[in-house]
Amino acid sequence: MQIDHSLDACGLACPMPLLKAKQALNQLASGQCLRVVATDPGSVRDFKTFADLSGHTLLESSENNGHYIYIIKKA
Repeated sequence: MQIDHSLDACGLACPMPLLKAKQALNQLASGQCLRVVATDPGSVRDFKTFADLSGHTLLESSENNGHYIYIIKKA
């Protein structure tokens, strides 16, 4: 899978990781992928809901040692 842009949202509290991701997605072309790394556990719910409502595809949502990793494909 090709990652077109990466965003480090570590240390940011909700809703900032999601807002930063939305800004980054606005800069991408349709079909490109954004990788986001966050440390806020609340981001799991936020990113899933955002993908469901926005039409973007949440390709991956995982956790590794307190780091939450999301890969979103822009619609």
